[in-house]
Amino acid sequence: MIKTNRIGQASIHIFFCLFTIASLLPFLLIFMVSISDETSIESNGYSLFPSKISFAAYQFLFFNFSEITKAYGITIFCTITGTVLSLLVTTLMAYPLSRANLPFRRSLAFYIFFTMLFSGGMVPWYMTFVNLLHMKNSMLAMIIPGMLLSAFNILLMRSFFANSIPESVIESATIDGASEIQIFWKIVTPLSLPILATIGLFTTLAYWNDWYNCMLFIDKPALYNIQYLMTKTLTNIQYLIMKSNSSAQAGELLAKMPRETVRMALAIVGIGPLLLAYPFFQKYYISGITSGAVKG
Repeated sequence: MIKTNRIGQASIHIFFCLFTIASLLPFLLIFMVSISDETSIESNGYSLFPSKISFAAYQFLFFNFSEITKAYGITIFCTITGTVLSLLVTTLMAYPLSRANLPFRRSLAFYIFFTMLFSGGMVPWYMTFVNLLHMKNSMLAMIIPGMLLSAFNILLMRSFFANSIPESVIESATIDGASEIQIFWKIVTPLSLPILATIGLFTTLAYWNDWYNCMLFIDKPALYNIQYLMTKTLTNIQYLIMKSNSSAQAGELLAKMPRETVRMALAIVGIGPLLLAYPFFQKYYISGITSGAVKG
């Protein structure tokens, strides 16, 4: 029996080791291509073992280091601020909806759900933020529109509050004299760390990868975020590739400039900080599960 258990555990460990390696291979391939020489890619294609190492793609990207740094700072600020505000607003909206004694609870829930099915359209949405709220060329335009309040996240969090937080715990706190705010911050929030970490991670990814709002609302290059800056870089490269067939000067310039390696370098530059964010959310996710599993 002991030998069978050891074989089973070893098989599980081997499986997860192979699965981890298979998951890391695409990231490793992207990184190796980003430091490959452009001519070797044209000759041999993508490879985990490039024949010639070159950092020309990163030199091309960081030629204007101050612009990259500023775009990174704007993205980090908007991501952190937007995620914190989004979690705060979503939690404050979802918790009352989970309480059975809230007046008009079903009507409010239907109103929120209705926004998932229908919208006013692009033009009214744009005019609201530009003409009414005056968010043009403002970092608020990359925080508030579209992502600060998600109906799906509200309904998801409401279901968690209603099904995972025991009503007896809230009733006990009420009998002990705790106010609604105290119950929310000191009891409900610590028990809800798993859903907060999950929605926080989704929101972080949405803010970090957002370039659409920057394209719509931002005209000043000093306010570009990193994703839109990288999108413009790719667009410029594609434009040069298109013009290289009709212009000899553009063809000479394109021959000296990395193309495929720049695409991969952009992916590495864009995904790097997110790799640091995952362990942070995982830590709170695990601690939230542990706290919620302890029953007093």
